[in-house]
Amino acid sequence: RNFMRDAEEIACSRRMNSLTLNRHTEILEILEIPQLMDTCVRNGYYEEALELAAYVRRLERKHSSIPVIQGIVDEVRLSAQLMLNQLIQQLRTNIQLPACLRVIGYLRRMDVFTEAELRIKFLQARDAWLRSIQASIPDDDPYFHITKTIEACRVHLFDIVTQYRAIFSDEEPLLPPEGQTLNEGAIFHGWVLQKVSEFLRTLERDLRRGVGGRLDSLLGQCMYFGLSFSRVGADFRGQLAPLFQRVAATAFGKAVEEAVEKFREEMNSYTLISAPAVLGGGAGVPVPATQPGTLQPPMVLLDFPPLACFLNGLLVAFNDLRLCCPVALAQDVTACLEEALGEVR
Repeated sequence: RNFMRDAEEIACSRRMNSLTLNRHTEILEILEIPQLMDTCVRNGYYEEALELAAYVRRLERKHSSIPVIQGIVDEVRLSAQLMLNQLIQQLRTNIQLPACLRVIGYLRRMDVFTEAELRIKFLQARDAWLRSIQASIPDDDPYFHITKTIEACRVHLFDIVTQYRAIFSDEEPLLPPEGQTLNEGAIFHGWVLQKVSEFLRTLERDLRRGVGGRLDSLLGQCMYFGLSFSRVGADFRGQLAPLFQRVAATAFGKAVEEAVEKFREEMNSYTLISAPAVLGGGAGVPVPATQPGTLQPPMVLLDFPPLACFLNGLLVAFNDLRLCCPVALAQDVTACLEEALGEVR
């Protein structure tokens, strides 16, 4: 009996070895799947990697109780995670629309994210790339920084918007899926609003730091930026006016205040008795010819140098204001001028 039992065991083992030998090639192919999957992922053959992952999932459903199969599944999942990281990392680079479509197609086939999560991941990755571009702009000169920021945002932000609209559809279904309360279209609109708000904060900060006498040039660039975004429904030109209005009013008020201070300093050292030769000196000064319709300061002011310097200060302030002069500043400028003239009087 023992001999018969041992013989049956040996025969069974021989049959298993013979079957294993006959299926050696197929078994070897299955055992090499993790290595092949890793090679495909590291070399960018994502199409083949997705096919291998789908095949392993079918194996898992049929033979999940076999430890060797479970080990293969675990190794393939690690490679799939590496592939996921690589695809998301590609979205953090200067990637064009065709490549974006391929990457999002791979991510959808991996079935890792829901549609809303995939939109968020796309915007997060593209936003990280845009922030890296903005962070590389030198921040020493406010005018240079804001002009380069405008250029980068206008070009790259518009590209991201175009890519998003080409990849995702914002058409709302008539009957949303059960349990879904998130409005997927609001994700994109919220992100665009955030980027516009960030740009306006950067613009306000650089304007406060001072851009010299190039306020009109900067306003033109910002208006062109806002006009270009009107094509995607994000025209923010109406929010630019208050920023430039405050800067223009502040610059005018500061220039008038400096003119008043200079007038006070000169009046402290100026007396009519100490400069009798100055009085009437304007009579011999030739009056330049003026064109019709132009206004010239009265030449009699040359007899009173402090008043002449004060007038020059006001004219400089008005000349600077002329470069960027919102109509809404009329009352503020009038009040500032009246206050200055009251102090001089």
